[in-house]
Amino acid sequence: MKAFQIGNQQGLDSLTATTRPDPVAGPGEVLVAPRLVGLISRDVQLLRGVYGARQAPERIPTSEGVGEVIAVGAGVGNVKPGDRVVCGHFPSWLDGEFRPDVFAHDIGISHDGWLAERVVLPAAAVIQVPASLADQDVAALASAGLTAWNALVEVCKVKPGELVLCLGTGGVSLAALKLAKLRGARVAITSSSDEKLQIVRELGADITINYRQHPDWAAQLMALTDNGGADVIIETGGQDTLGQSIAAAAANARIAVIGVTPGQQSPIPNYLSLILKNVTIRGIANGSRKMFLELLRATAANRIETVISKTFKFADAPAAYAYFAAQQQVGKVLIEFG
Repeated sequence: MKAFQIGNQQGLDSLTATTRPDPVAGPGEVLVAPRLVGLISRDVQLLRGVYGARQAPERIPTSEGVGEVIAVGAGVGNVKPGDRVVCGHFPSWLDGEFRPDVFAHDIGISHDGWLAERVVLPAAAVIQVPASLADQDVAALASAGLTAWNALVEVCKVKPGELVLCLGTGGVSLAALKLAKLRGARVAITSSSDEKLQIVRELGADITINYRQHPDWAAQLMALTDNGGADVIIETGGQDTLGQSIAAAAANARIAVIGVTPGQQSPIPNYLSLILKNVTIRGIANGSRKMFLELLRATAANRIETVISKTFKFADAPAAYAYFAAQQQVGKVLIEFG
């Protein structure tokens, strides 16, 4: 089979094409032919060597996609050849509370991912895609979509009328925008680009703030909300933005910290404000298979469509990475097979 591997992890040029024997589905496994794959921030971080420990150069990357079951191993009865399936990137997290050991099997990091003509996945983790959903609307849910669902629905329990603040216009923020509006919340979004802010307004954002024009964007949000602040904050900016997120928080706000984003500040900023506002800060690490099922049902029932920036052919995966890494797009960057 044709595949891409991460190489020496010295930069985007580390991504290299390779050819390998087709893998085989063992007991309790399924062999899947990817149809469409989505890129996320950690795919770029992995190639640059800044996402945790370095992985084997032979590792096949990418953590989210949709594909067709080609074969099943012994004991598999939940799916069959021909079924379209997706899979969360922590396949051992089927239900219940988060466990640290889910990182031991992380698709695209500790185990081979979707950027190959074939990928082997645990059968217990895969989910059959409803026929009503197109590939492009499920391929990019396993990371950004599922993380946003966990943050908003499971952890922060967003309510109608609350204000959700999303930092930036990346995949998690766009997914959070759609899910928050679906649940009757208002949404504020920050960006450095007026063009991107225009797009998110068209997608339903109620408040937009250009943080280059307003470096103290927390103060701007407070001014625009009569000092009410945000009830839920999707904090994807990392250590260097957490202080402003706390400043932008309403009383009893919930801040969901998402992603591995390098920063210069490590002590908790605005420490006193945490107490004065009774703010809760919670780290979010993707989600379980059960959450993914609920997300798929909501996507199908409400006809939620993924915002797509550009789709590349499998052979052009390096160009897809470069386009994504430039961070000029709004919407998902996808890689298609066939």
